[in-house]
Amino acid sequence: MNIAELCIKKKVIVLYMVVVVAIAGLISYSKLGKLEDPDFTIKTAVVTTVYPGATSQEVEQEVTDRVEEAIQKMGEVKMVRSLSKANLSIVYVDIRDEYTEGDLPQIWDVLRRKVNDVQANLPPGVQKSIVNDDYGDVYGQFYALVGDGYSYRELKDYADKLKKELLLVDGVGSVSIIGDQPEGIYVEISRSKMSALGVSPQDIYGALNQQNTLSPMAQVTVGNEYIRIDPTGAVKSEEDIGDVMIGGGSGGVIRLKDVAVVERKYVDPPQKIMRYDGHPALGIGISTVKGGNVVDMGLAVDARLRELVEITPVGMELEPIYLQASEVTTAVNGFVLNLIESLVIVVGVLVVFMGMRSGLLIGGILLLTIAATFATMLYMGITLQSVSLASLIIALGMLVDNAIVVTEGVLIGVQKGQGGPAAAAKTVAGNIWPLLGATVIAIMAFSAIGLSPDSTGEFCRSLFQVVGISLLWSWVLGITVTPLIAVMVLKDPEGEPDDPYKGKFFRVYRGFLFSALKNGRIFAVVMVVLFALALFGFRFVDKSFMPQDASPRFTVDLWRAEGSDIYETSENIAKLEAYLLSRPDVESVATTVGGGTLRFTLTYTAEDPDSAYGQAVVNLKGSDTLFDAMEGAEDFVSKNLPGAVAQSRQFSKGGGSEAKIQVRFQGSNPAVLRSLAEQAEAVIAADPKAGFVRQDWRQLAKVIRPKVMTNQMRNMGLSRPQINEALMNSYQGDPVGVYREDNRLLTIYSRLPERERDGVEGLKLVQIWSPLTGKMVPLGSLVSGVETVFENPIVRRRDRERTLTVKADPIIGANSNALFERIRSGVEAIELPLGYSMEWGGEFESSSDAQKGIKRMLPLSLVVMLSIIVMLFNSIKQSAIIVACLPLCIIGVTVGLLLFGKSFSFMALLGVLSLIGMLIKNAIVLIDQVNINLEDGMIPFDAVMDSGVSRLRPVMMAAGTTILGMIPLIRDVLFGPMAVTIMCGLGFATVLTLLFVPVLFVLFYGIDVPEGDR
Repeated sequence: MNIAELCIKKKVIVLYMVVVVAIAGLISYSKLGKLEDPDFTIKTAVVTTVYPGATSQEVEQEVTDRVEEAIQKMGEVKMVRSLSKANLSIVYVDIRDEYTEGDLPQIWDVLRRKVNDVQANLPPGVQKSIVNDDYGDVYGQFYALVGDGYSYRELKDYADKLKKELLLVDGVGSVSIIGDQPEGIYVEISRSKMSALGVSPQDIYGALNQQNTLSPMAQVTVGNEYIRIDPTGAVKSEEDIGDVMIGGGSGGVIRLKDVAVVERKYVDPPQKIMRYDGHPALGIGISTVKGGNVVDMGLAVDARLRELVEITPVGMELEPIYLQASEVTTAVNGFVLNLIESLVIVVGVLVVFMGMRSGLLIGGILLLTIAATFATMLYMGITLQSVSLASLIIALGMLVDNAIVVTEGVLIGVQKGQGGPAAAAKTVAGNIWPLLGATVIAIMAFSAIGLSPDSTGEFCRSLFQVVGISLLWSWVLGITVTPLIAVMVLKDPEGEPDDPYKGKFFRVYRGFLFSALKNGRIFAVVMVVLFALALFGFRFVDKSFMPQDASPRFTVDLWRAEGSDIYETSENIAKLEAYLLSRPDVESVATTVGGGTLRFTLTYTAEDPDSAYGQAVVNLKGSDTLFDAMEGAEDFVSKNLPGAVAQSRQFSKGGGSEAKIQVRFQGSNPAVLRSLAEQAEAVIAADPKAGFVRQDWRQLAKVIRPKVMTNQMRNMGLSRPQINEALMNSYQGDPVGVYREDNRLLTIYSRLPERERDGVEGLKLVQIWSPLTGKMVPLGSLVSGVETVFENPIVRRRDRERTLTVKADPIIGANSNALFERIRSGVEAIELPLGYSMEWGGEFESSSDAQKGIKRMLPLSLVVMLSIIVMLFNSIKQSAIIVACLPLCIIGVTVGLLLFGKSFSFMALLGVLSLIGMLIKNAIVLIDQVNINLEDGMIPFDAVMDSGVSRLRPVMMAAGTTILGMIPLIRDVLFGPMAVTIMCGLGFATVLTLLFVPVLFVLFYGIDVPEGDR
């Protein structure tokens, strides 16, 4: 008794399980996590170290290099990248691909220990390094808090309240606030009063530090109690700071306010400025807990925000910048609609070509397969997102293959008078293992990307998982439920059994097949010629890695010359903002100055801190004017903001927000690196399709350098840090202490009153307190002159080697791969000095890394597929027939991509891999039937002819349902190229299966073709 007979016998049990699976599928769908795009792990941590007073090269050599050296000893590290600039070191630590999300917590612990160990080897004055392992967090619910008439402090106070409340909401992982303008206590000390009273700056600094420093408190025993003694006298307000007593020159004491004005102000200059629709704002980002449902989290946050409206200060508003929950809902609903459309198309095709009963039977099995897939996805923790839902659409046609073969076999058996149960048992017994082998092969076609450890593989992993789950379920249901339902639905014909293949459709095919077999050698030559033409035509297909997102949203990056004042950059951004808001197609504009914003979507990467940089995140009312708005922003900046350049960017789909074209030069001498970069920039900029060519070391920056006379400085009892301290005091302010206020720590700055700050013209007049003379000494008496020099404001490295990267993007609407191919030879022709190297980054590197991941796993996948073929047929010739057909599917792929104007993207490459599985699967079904016919005693030629005719409908139905079911995906930005690749490739592959496979079988086995017509 085979499994079909068992299922027919145990009908009640099987039908009960059908109901259970259907209900489980419905429940699972409602509980599945929902995301816009697949979640993949950003395996990067950031180590930040502040080194006050150091130049970029001093930071690089004394801090960055030592931190990098300690980190590189970790075996888990893939690469160390760094940025060194004045006062600041930032080291990015990338972990190797093979480590998973579960490995990262332990790796980050090791990283912290390595960084802590190196602190003792850093120079004096370096602040403790901070390790940020939350670099990859996505703050998908991103709001702007605005309130005209409210100060930043008042906005921050309310933002802090919101943060406390939102952290308690179910599903919220973390809440981050950006754009805050921190306050400081400015003690503006008059030089003239200090001199008159004989007070030194050190006296003031020491007094300020002592007043607010915590110290141990005494405790005393009183009876049976042990009571703490807590004296008053701590500084509790700005006024208290003014009352701090300091020593005078005559040995007496005076109040600080006698020589200084104490004020509470925002720190100047600010590190980052944020606005929303022209109003000062704070950004509030909310992330989902790992593995959480972003839609449920978004709904819970919305509900809590509505509850908090009553305590919101009048005039404060929380404006949405990006709401991932809404985006996910829209995206998932769109894909579900595509899935339903595909389902209707597939069932409709089945009904038309197989009859109402058979079509609805297979459609029911298809729905049951999807239900089982949803239940398994929930169990495995696979979320509903663009890739997993598209995987179901891609698999839809293949999901009915097994059911079609079984239903077709039962239907033909019934029509021949065998009876339903007997026909079902015979069909399943003859097809169970070929169908399993073909199913596993179809799954293995997706395994190369599904098992790839890199980020692209992780992004596409659910494609392999969902296709694998659904196809396995289709096989299980195909050999169990399908024969039972077929026996129940398909009725025995009345009267004598009739030939099921006498119809016109079969007769026409029989004629074509006989003609192909009769002219087999000519047919084979034609295929080879078409293959050669397809390879030639493929040169004209656009190539790309990942497409741009077509959503109504883009960013504008604005750059001024390196070293620009942040207020000047802010003024430029404000003008750009005003222009954008004047456009009728713009919904909202959120801007940041001094760096990028929070990572509010997985493919967004914030720019490093830079006062010369600003960014606008623009939301449009629709996608129709996307390119026009992007071009308009760039044109406005070029025509109206002298000294500024801008680049508009779409968000990437399945990739980062870095420049598409990148070329890296590595070596030791910055001047040589800049020379090489300038040559590369010239080559790229000469192409008319190249836009915004730049280098990541930016321009050389001006530095004012007083030339200190060392002996004179020492004779005054001074040192370089004391000179720097005096200069800080004369300009932006020198941090001299900390003021505690509730849960805040405010830095106390010492600086001159505005009337005594003379600007750069009065540099030599800056007064420095000499401890030897007890008087102020002008800087002019300690320097021989003042010069302006240029230095590298930024030094970047990769794996501890200086690396300068030239970046570019194509102009709006142009193809990045085509631009790369045009400029590649010119850049590679640049002569490199000894000890210097060049390598490509950007989209080329990302594509190469993704392809390497596939190539690493592809041999294993191919070996498994080939092994299954050999084990199924126990024949080298029959295996060779199938393998010989595989390259020819490129004919349909080339025609389809050129006809539909689609790029051969990474997803299209995955489509080609899936085509291999589909072609093999159909070929297995046909050749297996040839073998069955031969075993039944048919002459070889008739066995080949009969197998083609008997497998015509299953193969055509399998191909037709797959091709037509993918129609809704054609318009998708990410999956459109894959859909076209599969549709057109499979269309031609069906011809290969039904005509060329029989031709090769006849040629390989030397089967004689009879004369005349058959």
